[in-house]
Formats: sequence, structure tokens, C-alpha cells
Amino acid sequence: MNWKEFWNQYKGAIIGVIIAILILVTRLHDLILAIVVLVLGAFIGNYVQQNKEDVKAKLKKFIDKM
Repeated sequence: MNWKEFWNQYKGAIIGVIIAILILVTRLHDLILAIVVLVLGAFIGNYVQQNKEDVKAKLKKFIDKM
């Protein structure tokens, strides 16, 4: 297998590893994690607001099981 075949077969993995190394070296993973937590919080908050009664029933059922 020559270099061109290797590159064509594994270029996605190679690029992914390079990006992961850059994120770790520049400590961007802290920022990315913070953004993910904020977005998840927004989605969860919106879901709870839109489905209040359903969430109350599920929480009550969950607490009763405990």
C-alpha cells in the first residue's frame, strides 16, 4: 500500500486526530464542553416548559419508585 492509497483510505481519521490534538493543545475542549452544557440546558428547559404536565407526572412516578 503506497501513501496515496493510505491517505484515501484513512484521511477522515487522520484529519479527525489532527483536529482533536489541536483542540486538546489549545484547551478549546473546555469551551466546547461549556457550550454543549449550555445548549443541553436550553433544550431541557424548553422541553420542560412545553411539556409541564407530562414532566410532572414522570417525576412523580420516578420519585414514587424510589
